[in-house]
Amino acid sequence: MYRRSFLKEITLFAGACLVPRIHYGMEEATIMTVAGPIKSSDLKFTLSHEHILVDFIGAEQVNKNRYDANEVYNTALPYLVDAEKRGCNTFVDCTPGYLGRDVQILKRLSVASGMHIICPTGYYGAAKEKYVPKHAYTETAEQLADRWISEWRKGIEGTGIKPGLIKTGVDKGPLTSVQKKLITAAALTHLATGLTIGVHTGDGAAAKEQLEILASKGVAPSARIWIHAQNEKDLQYHIDAAQRGSWVSFDGVSKDSAKDHISFLQAMKREQLLHAVLVSQDAGWYHVGEPGGGNFNPYHYIFTDFIPALKENGFTQQDVDTLFIANPAKAFTVGVRTTAKNK
Repeated sequence: MYRRSFLKEITLFAGACLVPRIHYGMEEATIMTVAGPIKSSDLKFTLSHEHILVDFIGAEQVNKNRYDANEVYNTALPYLVDAEKRGCNTFVDCTPGYLGRDVQILKRLSVASGMHIICPTGYYGAAKEKYVPKHAYTETAEQLADRWISEWRKGIEGTGIKPGLIKTGVDKGPLTSVQKKLITAAALTHLATGLTIGVHTGDGAAAKEQLEILASKGVAPSARIWIHAQNEKDLQYHIDAAQRGSWVSFDGVSKDSAKDHISFLQAMKREQLLHAVLVSQDAGWYHVGEPGGGNFNPYHYIFTDFIPALKENGFTQQDVDTLFIANPAKAFTVGVRTTAKNK
């Protein structure tokens, strides 16, 4: 059943291999949010990697009965409203299935805060695969892709809410067999949906291996976001990935990391590669299982401290707009990107 459905999807989108982007009959470039599609031009200041709710109990124990949805909503809303008042227009929640994803809470928060919120499909294969469901070990990449494609076509968990990206994760290279399968499934899902692939990545070797897997399926580097590129201290990996066309995301911006993040961005600017960079905080985190969700990390540091620090270190307002407005709008636009454009 999975294979028949998957092959049907691939047939429907067979033309995708002929062009770098397809917008599925939509007149304008489109991004999918939890409230439905928006024009890419409507995406303004974007926090491209954040979280609302996470549950680290493990894939086989995660359950929505483990938390009070209203408490999560009431806890997170003031922080989102604060970010919106500071100028944030769009918020990407990078929590995939089996790690605490709750799209109904996200939609409520989007409506109440006035912000666009984007959520993912996909499975998180990092952390030694603790958050990978058992069926991922026995099913093929095609079968996993079919599950994720179904969320794009029909909505997530019967809600009708559709994902706006594919989120997966791997540890340091070399990748395990299951992690390779997840990247392959993400490639197949991209070809059938046009959703961008965001990959939590342990190091530069793993990031490079991902691109090799994607290329083997005909997926262009521009369809991949290297999440947590700051974990790799060898700048050449960042430069090489961006020059190949991949998005390079420096996440986890905070008081403790700001100096390193500015150094990474300065290196990318020297190489004239800021057009391939995303920046975010990886903040939030209502922790299921902790009283009141534990310590919720606010979303304001980029606005109050980091952007002023960038400007003190030679970055212009145009650079800031590139990092937080232009680049996210391109990165999250729905469209198939294939290696065919390079042939």
